Amino acid sequence: MIKYRELHHVSITVTNLKKAKDFYSETLCLPEIERPDFDFEGAWYQIGKQQLHLIVLRHSQTLRTNKSLNSREGHFALRVTDYHETLNWLKEKNVEILEKPTSKSGFAQIFCADPDGNLIELHVDQRELLNG
Repeated sequence: MIKYRELHHVSITVTNLKKAKDFYSETLCLPEIERPDFDFEGAWYQIGKQQLHLIVLRHSQTLRTNKSLNSREGHFALRVTDYHETLNWLKEKNVEILEKPTSKSGFAQIFCADPDGNLIELHVDQRELLNG
């Protein structure tokens, strides 16, 4: 049997580190943290107790060819503190979004994608949106 403590990090591939860092640092406002001196480009970000690792791999097999927003594609989800503030911020930054404020999941969701098409879900508990 395997016993888990927590999810430590998620790694995704990107093709252009500058564009990716602009998106994750400036648009999603994630704090970048120090990363080991690997022999390949990348960046690490801290999100609560977890981390997001970007790995530059220009010919990755995991990059989606269809960059349209689809909530059923593989993605990672980040819980945010304020749905409307997040939504307005992304709109100000001209980020393409897919809204699902009344998802059957129980989360009020906003989907977007980074410059390489990696999908990101930003959400709050639906009750917070309805009661807030």
